[in-house]
Amino acid sequence: MEVTVKVLARPEANILLPRPGFRNYETFANLHHLEFRFFDLLPERGWEVDLDAVEAIADENTIAMVIINPGNPCGSVYSYEHLSKIAETARKLGILVVADEVYGHIVFGSKPFVPMGVFGSTVPVFTLGSISKRWLVPGWRLGWLATSDPTGLLRKCGIADSIKNVLGPSPLSPTFIQAAVPEILQKTTEEFFSKTIDILRAASALCYDKLKEIPSITCPQKAEGSMFVLVKLNLSLLEDIEDDMEFCLKLAKEESLVLLPGVTVGLKNWLRITFAVEQSSLEDGLGRLKSFCERHEKKTIA
Repeated sequence: MEVTVKVLARPEANILLPRPGFRNYETFANLHHLEFRFFDLLPERGWEVDLDAVEAIADENTIAMVIINPGNPCGSVYSYEHLSKIAETARKLGILVVADEVYGHIVFGSKPFVPMGVFGSTVPVFTLGSISKRWLVPGWRLGWLATSDPTGLLRKCGIADSIKNVLGPSPLSPTFIQAAVPEILQKTTEEFFSKTIDILRAASALCYDKLKEIPSITCPQKAEGSMFVLVKLNLSLLEDIEDDMEFCLKLAKEESLVLLPGVTVGLKNWLRITFAVEQSSLEDGLGRLKSFCERHEKKTIA
């Protein structure tokens, strides 16, 4: 992520980021003095990109837009048709697409995972991937950057060489990880991936069903990818709670349950719930969440 931002940064340039999204992009943009602007994702349309908003905020200094698919923090998966529209919009604006696919292939809904790179002939694509999620080794912090650019634009503009120059002095992973990666990539069985998907599919369904039992929480859609779901707080039904931050602080204190306040991913009064835990722990956590909400519900006067 930092390599991508560093390579694209230049005076007066800006990059378009999704809201809600993964806030590290803002951190790296600030670090390298790259202006960032936000476009909204639409919960009523499965967290699709608001392409009209993208066109409205882009200008002659916009260098790229970032999409996260499968979605963190939304649990969304984009269709081929929507990705095609993103590519066409980026082409029209003359910008690159940075496709964060760290959760690539972790999908368990009706839509298959479609890599943004298949649209490289329409618009140049930077794809960010990682061994952390699909292979379940997050502590290794090892990822990759790939370009899809059959027209050779990135080479002509010198961006490909800039990537190599930035990577040159970068610290390498520990040698035991370097030795293990080829084995992991080449020899992990399909059974391993299928088992992971089955577990996440069941966890997503359980999470969605249990959340429907809590009136003060609205879940726009069942998660179809990644390991998260984003839900909306109905604060009008709760007392003594002003916003999502206070909700999460009291929840942690009273129930020893930690959720991520939506404000931290750019969406105030929403919550990000992670369901990539053992089923019994997930059921326990959702039960604690329900108890907390019931305890803080506004009391009706008969």
